[in-house]
Amino acid sequence: MNKVLVVDDKQMMRDSVTATLARAGFQPVAAPDGATALDLIARHRPAAVVTDLKMPGMDGITLLKRAVELEPNLPVVLMTAYATIETAVQAMKDGAFDYIQKPFDGDELVVAMKRAVEHHRVRRENEALRQTQEPGRHTQLIGESQPMRALRQQIEQVADSHGTVLVTGESGTGKEVVARRIHALSPRRESVLLAVNCAALSTSLLESELFGHEKGAFTGADQMRKGRFELADGGTLVLDEVSEVEPAVQAKLLRVLQEQQFERVGSSVTMDVDTRVIATSNRQLDREVAEGRFRDDLLYRLNVLPIRVPALRERRDDIALLADHFLMGQSLRDGRDPKGFDDAAMNLLIEYDWPGNVRELQNICERAGVLAGGVTIGADLIAPWLTGQRAAAPPSGNGNGNGSGIEISVADDRKLADIEREIIVRTLEQNKGHRQRTAKALGIGVRTLGLKLRKWKDSKLVNESL
Repeated sequence: MNKVLVVDDKQMMRDSVTATLARAGFQPVAAPDGATALDLIARHRPAAVVTDLKMPGMDGITLLKRAVELEPNLPVVLMTAYATIETAVQAMKDGAFDYIQKPFDGDELVVAMKRAVEHHRVRRENEALRQTQEPGRHTQLIGESQPMRALRQQIEQVADSHGTVLVTGESGTGKEVVARRIHALSPRRESVLLAVNCAALSTSLLESELFGHEKGAFTGADQMRKGRFELADGGTLVLDEVSEVEPAVQAKLLRVLQEQQFERVGSSVTMDVDTRVIATSNRQLDREVAEGRFRDDLLYRLNVLPIRVPALRERRDDIALLADHFLMGQSLRDGRDPKGFDDAAMNLLIEYDWPGNVRELQNICERAGVLAGGVTIGADLIAPWLTGQRAAAPPSGNGNGNGSGIEISVADDRKLADIEREIIVRTLEQNKGHRQRTAKALGIGVRTLGLKLRKWKDSKLVNESL
């Protein structure tokens, strides 16, 4: 939070200002011109900028305007030897945070920069707090990379339509967030948004959850219950992991998508419904069709408006923004001072391939935020979590389910996904195939375990008997 950018075309002035700010506890970065400054703002995201007003090429006012386009809440302090009331007023109108006149003493500069950095900190905390309190906070898409800009454009294009949307992408990329964003921008945004996790329910339970049931339709149905399609009438229904829907339910799902009609389980009364469906899947549904697990006509009906969410490794420029977002959110929830990654740690995050995508990054950030001793998180803390050099599950040895007790020897050339698979398979074998005990030992959900095993079986990476 104390990183600041110093911009001046004269090296002597740059060095003097940088030294003064460093002695005051700031972490200054220097730039000789506006173009270099803009590049450093994008890369380092300083808490404040102090820049000369008169510079060749891009002057301070132009830099100010370009800088706030990159970082709207970035405070910029202008310094000049040509101070007039007119330039000061114009600078403030253009968004300058403060204005100091050369020659100035060190104390004046330090006071101005402390105010600017504190202003930046408060603005960031207020924004994060507002996001955690807003009903639509789960629709926020963090990132300014080209893939994310393209994704936002796609979302805006499909939002106004009433057509079915199929959102695909790897696990942990934020497919449900995209689905919620589509609803938030759609004409149905004032109506209800409901979601069903298709992978978490058995066939009979999923059918009842989607379409409802009449009293006495099956054992335990002691009263009539409306399904999600009925409850979401006029709004949006998100079918999360639609690839997990069994064939028996796929036929009914196809009909309601085609005709906007369905019957509750145990009823012969046909009901009309106006529900927009947004489906998500981390599987390649065309492959599921080819292997006979998914209806091709249902895929055509779902895939009217396709959107693919990019993997995190495809938008590395967003990793720093996401990491700051997760750390700020955690600091607000826990009532702690905001923390941040140093340059070496951030480089590790940017270079890592993130098989678990945004969800894995969030996990790493929250773990680092808790375990870091100071406000700066160093590379030595997070490196073992990213390189796999300590890839051993927490030992338990007492059968109480606090760890798998499996020790794994890790070679430098092994991938994290291979290590994870070996730990899970060996823990499963140790528990004689009992999935609940295995999931408990590993500290994951039974559903998560089942999805991983199915994926590995499909790819012929594990034995079919598991």
